Amino acid sequence: MESILLQVLAIVIGACIGSFLNVVVYRVPAGLSILFPPSRCPHCLKKLSSRDNIPILGWFLIRGKCRYCHTKVSWRYPAVEALTAILFWSVAFHFGFSQPWYVLLFYGAFLSWLLALTLIDLDTMTLPNQITQSGLVLGLIYQSAIAFEPTVIPYAAKLSWGSQILVGVTGAVVGIWLLDIVRWLGRFFLGKEAMGAGDAKLAAMMGAWLGWQHLLLAILLAATVGSILGLFAVATKVLGREQPFPFGPFLAMGGALSLFWGSTIISTYLGWFGIN
Repeated sequence: MESILLQVLAIVIGACIGSFLNVVVYRVPAGLSILFPPSRCPHCLKKLSSRDNIPILGWFLIRGKCRYCHTKVSWRYPAVEALTAILFWSVAFHFGFSQPWYVLLFYGAFLSWLLALTLIDLDTMTLPNQITQSGLVLGLIYQSAIAFEPTVIPYAAKLSWGSQILVGVTGAVVGIWLLDIVRWLGRFFLGKEAMGAGDAKLAAMMGAWLGWQHLLLAILLAATVGSILGLFAVATKVLGREQPFPFGPFLAMGGALSLFWGSTIISTYLGWFGIN
């Protein structure tokens, strides 16, 4: 019963966070405040009522149109809210009571940052510094918090506070250096940018949360899936051969997979060589 209540609570919190992510995704690239003014229709600028702001359900209550000017409201708003709810539910379902409640909130926050950056990168081909930098700082706060929780995934052994912070710092440094090296090699051999500077900053943010080992796994997963889908898109002429496409969503996907199953994947891989 407690597990079900936890999952229901996670869904409600996730849907509410998703509503806020919609604001972040729209306003941050436009250089607008995420706090003021309150939620309003971008067309008629009317402030939305409380019932209009109900996550997921609010869009259906207004039948996908502004209550005041009747302009269509994108289906992406409830979709993002529902997806965030699913992510929070996944955290509660996967980790359950094996982790303290605040660690579950940290996991939800990490996934929320990844989702916001994914949507912004898909929309604008940018990864704003405000989000990657704040996510990196929060990742180091997370590392500080779990120094007192020896069972937190992905670390099985208890580390001192300083050592745990070093895990995050090392992961961030590995992330930004590794992808900066890829950018430099791309310019050297291809004569053009292989990826944007924001991708390296996103990798640094992920490293602060995951540590360098799980970050490397995330980057490997991102590169593998990104390459396969990129080649398929070019082969089917969805993308031109020289047309750029965002890598941030693939990094975010790799980071999420590493959070949930990174320890299992790494231990299985090492076990093949008898290293475990």
